[in-house]
Amino acid sequence: MDRHQDEAARGKESAIDEDGSVSVAARDPDVERAELSESDFDDAARRYRRELHVYCYRMLGSFDDAEDHVQEVLLRAWRSRDSFRGRASIRAWLYRIATNVCLDTLRRHRRRPVPPRSSGTSAPSVTSMPWLQPYPDALLDEPVSDQPGPEAQAVTRESISLAYLTAIHLLPPRQRAVLILRDVLDWPAGEVAAQLDSTVPAVKSALQRARTTLAEHQANHAPTTPAADSAQRRLLQGFIAAHERADPEALIALLREDARLAILPQGGDWNGRPEVAAALRGGMTSLGTWRVLPTTANGQPAAAGYLRRPGETIYRPFVISVLDIDGGHLAHITAFEAAHLITAFGLPASL
Repeated sequence: MDRHQDEAARGKESAIDEDGSVSVAARDPDVERAELSESDFDDAARRYRRELHVYCYRMLGSFDDAEDHVQEVLLRAWRSRDSFRGRASIRAWLYRIATNVCLDTLRRHRRRPVPPRSSGTSAPSVTSMPWLQPYPDALLDEPVSDQPGPEAQAVTRESISLAYLTAIHLLPPRQRAVLILRDVLDWPAGEVAAQLDSTVPAVKSALQRARTTLAEHQANHAPTTPAADSAQRRLLQGFIAAHERADPEALIALLREDARLAILPQGGDWNGRPEVAAALRGGMTSLGTWRVLPTTANGQPAAAGYLRRPGETIYRPFVISVLDIDGGHLAHITAFEAAHLITAFGLPASL
């Protein structure tokens, strides 16, 4: 390289391309002097907080953990804002911090091993992942609202569903991060490599392994057929009415033959209509009387159950049940005994 070429190159910025090669682009003379002012940081925190929250939720599977981690992400970003030089976008910088915070937690907490994949045609049960929690759809509207077209909406719904969440939590943490960044957020391989301090070939290899695992999971777990809105409303109303009338038989009549009932974090797992029916007959009315409000979680119809125990006058939050509807029947009922989350759904603290 001659002197003129060398001087020109020093005025340019290198970047990793999709194929792993290095390209050189003209450097903005203001980049090296870029600083993140307090007002810029506040604007970025407001703009990106919800999508960072959803990203942490996908990585960790827990609404509570996502709350804690997005706060940690913004705290770390605030403390290191003087080091921001504008070489990457503020959004990419925040995602890099979020990725590191989540991976640090997943490395530390060995209590969260990857659950073994089920054999045969049975899908892994969510009860093998007791940290999973539901995500309120009302909060999903924030990052979705500025995405164009129904395709983006569909991808977002699919990538937050309980079935998808269960599948990606079969993956090791770094593969999970690669899959989310590449396939959900559609980041180029070079940017993902920068996020993970890795290389483009390593990212492509991790993505291929992650996709293979998901394909094997999907082959053993036939997806449910999306129901029309009218069918979803009818089945949700039937679910609510059966609880409030203390009528387990009415709920059993709504079940698909291979229905599954799972109660988290420690309740149990019942498979097939006979097992689920026995569980409902034995336990649905044993604790007291119910009031149930409709809601949505993880892109699916859901019901928030309030329980009034014998001798009490107030219905208190008790459970959030997420329903997987196949045509005209209930396929899966996943009941989260996480009373404290009900207010995150915009629902009252008691009835």
